[in-house]
Order: sequence, then structure tokens, then C-alpha cells
Amino acid sequence: MIEPSAERVRAVREQLLQRKPGVFPVAIGPVEGAALRDWVVREGAQTTLEAGLAWAVGTLFVLDGLLTVGASVRHVAADPWQFRGLQSHRTRFEGAGLAVLEEAGVRDLVEFHEEESQIVFPRLLSEGREFDLVFLDANHRFEGVFVDLFYAGRLLRDGGIVFVDDVQLPGVRRAVDFFVANLGWTVEDGGAEGAEHEWAIVRTGLRDAYLRPYFEFVEF
Repeated sequence: MIEPSAERVRAVREQLLQRKPGVFPVAIGPVEGAALRDWVVREGAQTTLEAGLAWAVGTLFVLDGLLTVGASVRHVAADPWQFRGLQSHRTRFEGAGLAVLEEAGVRDLVEFHEEESQIVFPRLLSEGREFDLVFLDANHRFEGVFVDLFYAGRLLRDGGIVFVDDVQLPGVRRAVDFFVANLGWTVEDGGAEGAEHEWAIVRTGLRDAYLRPYFEFVEF
């Protein structure tokens, strides 16, 4: 059995990025990944949540950060496309992300749900789960991202971090704009890697904001 270590995670991640054509830009690149890892460390995160797994590149960056923090590591990931997708069609991944986690020796650190995040996140909330940081890189349509952000805000501790990928897409950006305008969230940082990936790091406000008066609404 391979003992989980940040060094092993980094080695497998670098091999993956070098050996598998087409991983980027479907997966995040090394610049965005480094930013994701650094925010995990900066927040001292111990529990993290991810929408989207794919080849597990982002997952490995998150786990690198968690193992660097050195806490009791627990990461939860939701992805309906790891094997056969929503309509039981074969996908390009064929379990590749989970195989990568096995190779890196961190499969036991990841609680994987082969379902849409819009299904998994509400269930986690009903179970009373709480997280320090959420990474969103799944459904990039406005409604999908909106639902993910809504539940991320309720699953995170007050003032937790949502790392949102692909904010160059209008639907993703607009979904973020609602929460900034109406729930007091703040954009802490962001960046871009080529034309395919732009990200935003958003800090949530107080969860009490979800109970604001009905008539309060800010255009976004």
C-alpha cells in the first residue's frame, strides 16, 4: 500500500500532464492548479468539496494542498461522467480519474459520488456536512453553476472559499455575479491560463444572508 504523500501526488500529476494528450484544456493547467493548491494551503483547509473529477488533475492539486497542510485529509468529489455519464453513454474518461487517484496512493482520501453535483450537494447538506473550500469545475451552464454555488455557500463554513473555474464563460460569470451582489460574497482573486481557462476565488459571506427579507434583491 502506498502511503499518501504530497510528493507522490505531485509526481503522478506531472506525469499525467506530460503523458496524456488532450488533458488540457479539458482539465485545469499547472498555473491554475498551483493557485488552487495555494488557496487550500492558505485557508488551512481540512475538508474540501469538488464538482467535477474528469482526469483528477484538479483533485490532485487539492490533495497536494491538503497533505501539505498536514491535517486529517478528506476530499469529496461528484462527477456523473467518470464512467458512463447521464444517459449511460461511454465517456472519454472510463474511470481514468479514479485510476489516477489509485496510482497516486490517495484513492482512500477521496469520497467519490458518481452523480451530478446538483444531486450530491443537497444530500451533503441534509447530512450536516461542512467544508472549508469548494472547487467548481463541472456543469458550466448558468443554472448548473448557480445551483452549485447556492449549495456551496450553505455547505461552507462562514467565510469559506469557492474556487470557480471557467468564469470566462458568460453563464458562469453571471452566476457568480448574483452571489456577489446579493449575498455579500467577495471576489478575492483570480487569474487566467490561456484563452480556455479563467478562474475566480470567491469568499462567501454569512450563511444568515440566505434568510434575508424577501423584498431584498440587487440586479446583477
